[in-house]
Amino acid sequence: MSAVIKTNQLTKIFGAIKAVDNLNLTVEHGEIFGLLGPNGAGKTTTVGMLTTIVKPTSGTAEVNGYSISAEPGRVRKSVGIVFQDLSLDSMLTGRENLELSAQLYGVSRNQRRQRIDELLELVKLTGRADSQVKTYSGGMKRRLELVRGLLHRPKVLFLDEPTLGLDPQSREVIWEYIGAMAAAEGTTIVLTTHYMEEAEQMCDRIAIIDHGQVIKEGTPEALKQAVGGDMVYIRSAHLSEASIKALSFVKRIQIDDGRAAIMVEKASANLPDLLAVLGPIDSVEVHSPTLNDVFLAYTGRHIRDEAASSSWFDDAMRVSIQGNNR
Repeated sequence: MSAVIKTNQLTKIFGAIKAVDNLNLTVEHGEIFGLLGPNGAGKTTTVGMLTTIVKPTSGTAEVNGYSISAEPGRVRKSVGIVFQDLSLDSMLTGRENLELSAQLYGVSRNQRRQRIDELLELVKLTGRADSQVKTYSGGMKRRLELVRGLLHRPKVLFLDEPTLGLDPQSREVIWEYIGAMAAAEGTTIVLTTHYMEEAEQMCDRIAIIDHGQVIKEGTPEALKQAVGGDMVYIRSAHLSEASIKALSFVKRIQIDDGRAAIMVEKASANLPDLLAVLGPIDSVEVHSPTLNDVFLAYTGRHIRDEAASSSWFDDAMRVSIQGNNR
């Protein structure tokens, strides 16, 4: 495989806020590459720089062999992007939305109809192509957004939180379509997400980002294996961190508000000895490591808790976009 995205010390600072901090990434041709992290981690700002919407403070990056600073026009022509917020015209039909976008992308009249028909079939919207978008479900609108980003056959498609706001069943449907699009179009896909299951199911490789820095990168399986143990979650009013740490098979522990997250070697064999030092407990859960556990191991907190918080990075991102569009 060959790299289609390379960044070197890519940095973006908004006033006193370092949204992206010396980011070094390589994305290979044909990958589905995930940027996983909570709101405010710098994911959207990174995508903004790689798509030339946001100007870097320092560092460099190439997308499809083009410099994002020296050749922004060529970068934009070679990529597609689907934003978090839907931008469809709800009064137009699905086909009319795609027709309009195809004209803006410069898709020739001869190719336009065939291309639109192919993409509508790809996401199973042919039967609703001539219905107004205002009659579509949230999942249908998201599918139309996805194929709109593919109209001009981009080499890289950026998906910024592609399933944000959808229910779990609709998210799984979108995941299926993203995988089908990547396979059918041969497109490299970069997606940002704070859904761990989305990153785990969709991505060939993942970069876990926090405070604008990559804290760990690899395949989902390799990242989980790197944690090095099973996770035991215990709720009790009698947690003694010292007693737990004294056990040789305990690798990491975090106690917060009567709940302990403990990384244990061979939990199936060692759980009885762990429970023996705890006294009365309210509940216990044991499971293999997840990507949330990877985030917890390297940051000391849960990604799901952080994802629920408001984001001053995203506020700064919006300010930057407004400034660049003036």
